[in-house]
Amino acid sequence: MRKQTSSIDGFVPRRGPTVGGGNSQQLGHPSPEERASIGRASRPMSQSTPSRPVSAGKREIDESLSRIHDEEAVSPKKGIFNRKKKAKKPISRRRKVIKRLVLLIFLIGFILAGFVAVRALIASSNVFQGNIFDIFQSKPLKMDENGRTNVLVFGTSEDDPGHEAAYLTDSIMVISIDQNQKNAYMVSIPRDLIVDYDTACFAGYEGKINALYGCYSDEGDPEKETEGAAALKKKVGSILGLDIQYYAHVNYTVVRDTVKALGSIDITIESKDPRGIMDSNFDWKCKDGNARASQATILKNCPPSGHFIDYPNGKVTLDAEHALYLAQARGAHAPTYGLERSNFDREVNQQKIVKAIREKAVSVGTLADIGKVTGLIDALGNNLRTDFATSEVRTLVQLGQDIQSTDIQSLSLVEEGNELVGSGLGGVVPNAGNFEYAEIHAFIAKGLSSDPVVREGANVVVMNGTQMPGLALTESDKLTEAGYTVSNATNAPTTDYKTTTIYRINQKAMNGTAKALAKRYGIKLTTTAPSFTVDGGVDFVVIIGASSIPKDSSN
Repeated sequence: MRKQTSSIDGFVPRRGPTVGGGNSQQLGHPSPEERASIGRASRPMSQSTPSRPVSAGKREIDESLSRIHDEEAVSPKKGIFNRKKKAKKPISRRRKVIKRLVLLIFLIGFILAGFVAVRALIASSNVFQGNIFDIFQSKPLKMDENGRTNVLVFGTSEDDPGHEAAYLTDSIMVISIDQNQKNAYMVSIPRDLIVDYDTACFAGYEGKINALYGCYSDEGDPEKETEGAAALKKKVGSILGLDIQYYAHVNYTVVRDTVKALGSIDITIESKDPRGIMDSNFDWKCKDGNARASQATILKNCPPSGHFIDYPNGKVTLDAEHALYLAQARGAHAPTYGLERSNFDREVNQQKIVKAIREKAVSVGTLADIGKVTGLIDALGNNLRTDFATSEVRTLVQLGQDIQSTDIQSLSLVEEGNELVGSGLGGVVPNAGNFEYAEIHAFIAKGLSSDPVVREGANVVVMNGTQMPGLALTESDKLTEAGYTVSNATNAPTTDYKTTTIYRINQKAMNGTAKALAKRYGIKLTTTAPSFTVDGGVDFVVIIGASSIPKDSSN
């Protein structure tokens, strides 16, 4: 009979299965007597009674088996989704500061953007027509039949204390914009142009155009702003042959505050006088309000010669006050120089100032400066009056950014050698005759045309190089109908031209016309001088050859 194994540290090993015998139990299940003895020492333990020695090998095996069982029960199986996560590294103080700084900058930017947006909304409600929230739209501007948007810009001085007849529009200009071609043209109307008022005014039935706005607005009554502006739009449109869609009414404060918000503007003085320009009419600005100011004070305030408006030819920088008064300078009082054409020179400088303001306003440096942006908003919102709709503002602003300075041209009614107006009736009148505007219409239509042939107006002479009579006249009519300017139709020196030949006499200009002629006739233009004499001022000579005779024609 096998000897019973004694317990080890209170643990009784499982008994193996019995083979026969009356006390047999199921495999692995101890008997009731054995279960009762589990966990009970065979005899009391005391400090004086040493514990029964246990072999080291069995203890190590039992402990190892126990650890394996515990690890399998506690540790999850390794896999993609149950890998043990690494402990997060603590965020450094520097990273915390950077994150907070970025958040702060974002919040400041958001607040400033909201501030500018609110200012813009308030300003737009004061200036533009329609619902304030229409500013989020981008409605295209109204256009004439030629696809151009024409804006009348005029200025008055009602905000200038002590200025007599402040309702007079001493600055009148039309800006014509092509939204598709991204170009613009400016043309000034002489303030002294004599016009018919079409009604009885305080100045009579006719007089200078600068009084027309005051006539219809009851001398600048704000409640009659619309009537005065509408009358001026209609009259200027009839003079230029344009349909004018919008107007913008500005005052001294608009110019002053706009340039002040921008900081300064740059323009180029281009006077015939080698000294540049000087107008002593504004020298009172040099005295700081003291009529008895010393010469030293005057020179200190207005270097180098003591004149407030005094600039050499070339690029100059203007602050707000100098821009405002240069826009008014016309050399009306001696001493003066460089403004011999008076109002006409003033109009040229006004156009330069307008272009300089636009260029500075849309520059990256200005748009990124919150102070300048809000200053511009305030300058326009408090003083500009217009009939642009709020829903058109974004389109207008975008055009201001898209149209480059090089694509803004000037059309002058008083260009030297091609003057369309002159002195008469105590003011300025068309050279074609009093109230005769047909020549001005043709000039403006030519200048604003998108067709280079019409815009350039090259002088073309057509010659018949065959024996077929009337060929030059027939071809001349076709070219005229296509927009070419044909000055003469005649016979060529010889009649043996087999093909059509085109001589380009003026090789320094008229590139658009040259390309159009080459394409029309499918030939390369000849740049060598013809063997016959050509009158001065002719740009192209078109000699019709036999190849251009219609096949159904007979000699």
